[in-house]
Amino acid sequence: MQGQQERDFYSKVYGYVKAHPATGNAFIDRFSRGDISEDEFLRFSIEFFHFTREWPAILSTLLVNTPNENDAENLTTILVSELGDMDPKKRHELLYRRYLRSIGVDPAEMVKRRQLPSTKAWLDGMRSYFAGDYFEALGAEFGLENMAIPMWDKLLPGLEAYGKKNPKYAGMDIEYFTFHRELEIHHEEAMADVLGAHKDDPKARKSFQAGAKGILDLEEKFWLGLSD
Repeated sequence: MQGQQERDFYSKVYGYVKAHPATGNAFIDRFSRGDISEDEFLRFSIEFFHFTREWPAILSTLLVNTPNENDAENLTTILVSELGDMDPKKRHELLYRRYLRSIGVDPAEMVKRRQLPSTKAWLDGMRSYFAGDYFEALGAEFGLENMAIPMWDKLLPGLEAYGKKNPKYAGMDIEYFTFHRELEIHHEEAMADVLGAHKDDPKARKSFQAGAKGILDLEEKFWLGLSD
């Protein structure tokens, strides 16, 4: 009976994450069809670079605040992957820098560019959750990892469609995006059972759900903030 309740809890939160408008809102749905302006395309490319640059540091915040050794092992694996699996030249941010150069954007200049308020709120929200209540942090990370596949499944066809409609960007290098889509199933698996011995603790479950909802609400605002 307890095992069934645990599965029902994860199924409920998993379904909530997959259906959240963080990956099904007016902007990202238009993006998936390539139906965006050039300003929106460039705004997305620049603002997502801020996430790509800051994500390893944000994930490190969660890692150093993780008391459970099994969870820490999974997070370490993800972090090492982000940093190139021991090869600095394969660091994921460098793949994104190649993408930016392929569309005529200088990444060095973008590092100094001020973030949109909605972008800053999303990234600051991750740092806040990951440094706060542990179960809220786990919920936030669960939300981020499980929204990733729906996100890539919108971004990839959108980039391809936009390139076809706009010959200026037809040669864009999207390896960063295709590479991450292939990795995400493993990240979902790593986060499939993160409450451990606390699965039957109502307080832990409540915090877990609050973290997932909070971070996805901020991500929805991130996407909507990219719209003209």
